[in-house]
Amino acid sequence: MSKEKIYFEPEDLANFGKVTEWQEPMGKKFFDYYGEVMKEGALTAREKALIALAVSHALQCPYCIDAYTSTCLKTGSDEEQMMEAVHVASAMKAGITLVYSTQMMKHTKKMTM
Repeated sequence: MSKEKIYFEPEDLANFGKVTEWQEPMGKKFFDYYGEVMKEGALTAREKALIALAVSHALQCPYCIDAYTSTCLKTGSDEEQMMEAVHVASAMKAGITLVYSTQMMKHTKKMTM
């Protein structure tokens, strides 16, 4: 596939900091908040990176997947741990989808009784 037809361009990730360009106060607040959240706290940087990697997959952000794959490796996670985190996100997303079937089932029972 030619580069012109690719929507996701990995090099765009390097430009993420430029999102403050058109709205600096809000952008700065986001990056301050993000920086504070990602600091070591009750969770280690490694644990937070694994969570972020899993969420990146669940929300399907290729930029975040690239960034947090690198962060996971840098903070000491291995391939098995990273894939397990992705499987946790996958199972959660499947369960979240399925739990809504209770609404469909309840509605169907009302309609057919």
